[in-house]
Amino acid sequence: MSAYHHENPTLDLSIVVPIYNERENAAPLAEDIIRAVEPTGKSFEVVLVNDGSNDGTDTVLDEVAAKHKQVRIIHFAGNRGQTIAIAAGMYYCLGKVIVTMDGDRQNDPSDIPALLERLEQGFDCVSGWRRDRQDTGPRRFVSQVANKLVRKVTGVPVHDLGCTLKAYTRRALDPTELFGEMHRFLAVYVLARGGKISEMVVKHHPRTAGTSKYGMSRTARVMADILLIRILHKYRTRPSHMFAKVAQYMFLGAMGFGLLWVIAMLRGQSLASGSTWFLSAVILSASAVNILVAGLVAELVMRAKHALSGQRPWSIDRMVGDPDSPKSQA
Repeated sequence: MSAYHHENPTLDLSIVVPIYNERENAAPLAEDIIRAVEPTGKSFEVVLVNDGSNDGTDTVLDEVAAKHKQVRIIHFAGNRGQTIAIAAGMYYCLGKVIVTMDGDRQNDPSDIPALLERLEQGFDCVSGWRRDRQDTGPRRFVSQVANKLVRKVTGVPVHDLGCTLKAYTRRALDPTELFGEMHRFLAVYVLARGGKISEMVVKHHPRTAGTSKYGMSRTARVMADILLIRILHKYRTRPSHMFAKVAQYMFLGAMGFGLLWVIAMLRGQSLASGSTWFLSAVILSASAVNILVAGLVAELVMRAKHALSGQRPWSIDRMVGDPDSPKSQA
């Protein structure tokens, strides 16, 4: 199964932007991107992924595509989240290099040429660092804590994993492996595939139109994602090892309870008085066996997943500008 719809890239660069309810920002953002990239002399496309917007963004995007030949639109049939939107944009893109950025105009397209120059120095991913981040204090604090935790558990040398503005070589990521809300941790995926990562400071602007899709309510989800990325980073291709480690500790606990039961019996205690130790040993042993079996099942599911083909975590309503798509509109 190919990681990309178009196996042979025909352009130098693809800029992939997930868009959700950004009616006021979509058109000026596309203009800003084109204005920033055209002077590089590279052949490029701007892939705007409409993630089920319901505020009229779809009409604005169609108008942008009609005006600029470099713009392609992917309209989702419903809202699937930023990670899936990025994955779909990557999957259908035509560029040898892929740049991702947010659709709220807080990332600055004028940073793209510098990202590309750094990427050409032999890196697989160059991650933007919003060192002077223009967001509220609580959001900055949660981001700083999360980034420190992720750097500690994964070793990814990036200060600002949540910055969507990044440049990738085409081989750096497999978009078919991106699920859930893991867009914050794409650099971790690059590292897991053996890629080389660099970082550079980029500009960040306050939001001037539209409303933010983020809030403090996402803090719990960010923390859950950190735990998940730890598991994916260490046990991504060998989930049975993680289950085996848990089972190992349970077996040790069972042996400890069993030893306490033997000691109780040697001291002449009744079976009833030692039953707690005995039952604890039996329960932990049985649980450990179940954990091992679950690990083997997880391993089989993981291997079966890689054997499947044609399954995608998005549903596309229509596309504008992709001649290979049966749903494409000129």
